[in-house]
Amino acid sequence: MGEQLRTALRHVAYPLLLVGLVVISTATLRLRWDLGRANQLFLLGTIGYMALLERLIPYEPEWAPNVREWGWYGVYFVLTMIGGALSQVPVSALVFWAAPSHGALPFWAEVPLALLLGSLANYLVHRWCHTSPRLWRLHGVHHVPDKVNVGNNGVNHLLDVLLTQGCVQFSLALAGFSEPAVFVVGLFVVAQGYFVHANVDVRLGRLNHVLAGPELHRLHHSTDLAEAGHYGSDLSVWDHAFGSFTWRPGRRPAAVGLADPGGFPATGRVVASHIQAWRRSARAAGSATGST
Repeated sequence: MGEQLRTALRHVAYPLLLVGLVVISTATLRLRWDLGRANQLFLLGTIGYMALLERLIPYEPEWAPNVREWGWYGVYFVLTMIGGALSQVPVSALVFWAAPSHGALPFWAEVPLALLLGSLANYLVHRWCHTSPRLWRLHGVHHVPDKVNVGNNGVNHLLDVLLTQGCVQFSLALAGFSEPAVFVVGLFVVAQGYFVHANVDVRLGRLNHVLAGPELHRLHHSTDLAEAGHYGSDLSVWDHAFGSFTWRPGRRPAAVGLADPGGFPATGRVVASHIQAWRRSARAAGSATGST
């Protein structure tokens, strides 16, 4: 691929992702497709799109996963899907008990408000997971890899997924947003989550101050705590509001992973990564909490 084509792809990669989001959202709601099925297909399509971009315009070629790592990531991906499904059980019960059948606001107003509320809930839980020794023992599993790519976005402790997604969905359900609005916001969160974690040389420039981009999330995985922050993976507004926005144009992470690599089992030790939360000492957990 020529350099001019790579440059063009860097500029259109993110707009194309958003166009796909709008097309799928509109088609699903107008044609009354199954929302769950559409969400799953969009998720797989987003992962495939980002994986292709990682090959065409990689940010750091050494961060490309090898065959063995893809195998590990696949196992974690399944566990992440299980955690997400389990988080739906109490939320569905809450919606049946408390949420209205239709949103109180027009659809065009519901979507941005639901996005802001869901993003805030995600931000608060995510930051809490970095400051609470107990929760870090769950969330720290995600920060073990010493590279950031679309594959290891799914490297998570099952209970971490259950907690985070459950809190976000509870907040939206209690606020009474309609199912179509939550569906559209969910697609945006999926798109953003895999986009910011992808090993792609795509730069959003000043748009980073509103929407999170890969430049911000790579810093979140930095071993240098002075530059780590950026707990929002969809919007940047809450990082600005709560003082955790550290990005400057051209800033690169010193290194990514854990400041204390020995604090958690290796990513390939899937079972050990899940049971370490109950085996590790409080001292070890406390020292790891500082590693974003």
